[in-house]
Order: sequence, then structure tokens, then C-alpha cells
Amino acid sequence: MLSRAALDPILRQALAEDIGPGDVTTEAVLTGDERGRARAIAKSDLVVAGAEVFREVFTLLDTSLKVALSRRDGDQARPGDTLAELNGRLGSILTAERTALNFFQRLCGIATLTRRFVEEIDGTGARILDTRKTAPGLRLLDKYAVRVGGGRNHRFALFDGVLIKDNHIAAAGGIADAVAKVRSTVAHLMKIEVECKNAAEVEEALTAGADAVMLDNMDLPAMREAVALVRGRVPLEASGNVTLANVRRVAETGVDFISVGALTHSVAAADISLDIQRGT
Repeated sequence: MLSRAALDPILRQALAEDIGPGDVTTEAVLTGDERGRARAIAKSDLVVAGAEVFREVFTLLDTSLKVALSRRDGDQARPGDTLAELNGRLGSILTAERTALNFFQRLCGIATLTRRFVEEIDGTGARILDTRKTAPGLRLLDKYAVRVGGGRNHRFALFDGVLIKDNHIAAAGGIADAVAKVRSTVAHLMKIEVECKNAAEVEEALTAGADAVMLDNMDLPAMREAVALVRGRVPLEASGNVTLANVRRVAETGVDFISVGALTHSVAAADISLDIQRGT
């Protein structure tokens, strides 16, 4: 679950960005005393994620608003299902509407897509991972939505895991040199993953003492070769050009993890509407 301390600054910044010195349209249309109700409605099949975020946006703007959640994170929703109901000042609902929906639609979209990937590889033993290809400033939320959808988080950022990529290898002078330099610097409990493009690099990474290997943009035969070469000695992560159409075949090569940047970098927002009605 997301903590209020981590969440509130993100939501406050989003509200400030959208409202600025004031919502000129709502302030012109309404006196401020009007009250009413609103319903957030799913317009497509989706996995709910960010329901508490949706509620928090409204209550940060106006603590008097009542927001009742009809679905919880992880629930499946169908078109026409009510996700949440609001009651209170119409001006507050209108002003916070777009910001709340932006978060809710994005997080539901990520969770829904993640669930599809997870279901596609069911029974293979492989696990779906996210990446750092998240919306700037929204990584905490994006990665939370991946977990809601049944995926797992890769490292959160540059500080909590070592991933030696091709440019690190080029800068260091080779895989062995890169691993040795990292091993002599980072804490002994920190795992070291090395990105490899072929079997020769996988072998070099193993010899250098890598704790995990990323198979970067390998085709299926090359992945199977790497799996046979490693023989379970370290975890293998497949990465690059993974889609719903091919993820099952990737999983069936025997890799342990499959990272999918598309979960967060280009996800389609879920279709959710907010229908408002004047009156108590």
C-alpha cells in the first residue's frame, strides 16, 4: 500500500499544476454553494488500481467531500461498473475531477496491462517485471500499479540495485572489468546483474561472478542457448521487444524473469468517466 507521506506531495503538486491561481470556469459557472453527487464509472474492462489515490485527490482539495469506493485495488471491473461515488460541493468535484481521473485512469491502465501479461505466461514459472521507464515523478505510483496487476518490481531507481548495461561495459573496458570494479565498491549484500547480448557475453558474466544476467534483445534460440548454458546457476531476465503476442514463447525458453517497459512507458489509460448530478 502507498503511504500518505509519500503520496501527498505527488498529489498536491498535480493539483497545483492544474488549478494554479484558480479554476476560472468552475468559479464563473457556480456560486460555490451547489452540492451534488458524482460516480466514477468503468467504460471498459479493467483492473482497478489507484482507488485510494482517486479518493485522496478529492479530499486533499476539500476535506468535506465524501468519497465511497465501490471497488478496491486488484478488483476486476466491467463496463458500467461504479468504481466510486462522491457527495459534496460540486465546485470541488469539478475542480479536482481531471487530476483525479488522470491518476486513476493511468494506474488502472498499468494494472490492466500487467494482468494481461501475467495471465499470458501462467504456468511457465516466469515472472513479469517492470522497468525504470516510468513517467517522471510518478514512479512510485507506476510501480505500485504493476504490483496490483500481479507483476513484480525491478529495481526502483539507480540507488537500490546494480545493473551493468552495455554502455557501462563499454566505459569500463569489458564485462570482467565492470563487474570487478562494482564488486570492489558496492556493499557486499548488493546483487550485480549484467546485460548480455549473446552466449559469449553470458559466459563472461558468469565467469566474472555476476549474480544475475539480463538477456538483451536476444531472439528465442539465443535465449534457449543462454538458459542451457547457465543451467540455473543465476537468474535470467529476458528484456527487449516483449509483447503480448510473444511473451508466452519468451517465457517457455526457461528464463526466470521477463521485463516489459511497455507496462509503464506507453500504457493506454483505462476508460473511466465521472458523471456528475446536481442535488443532494
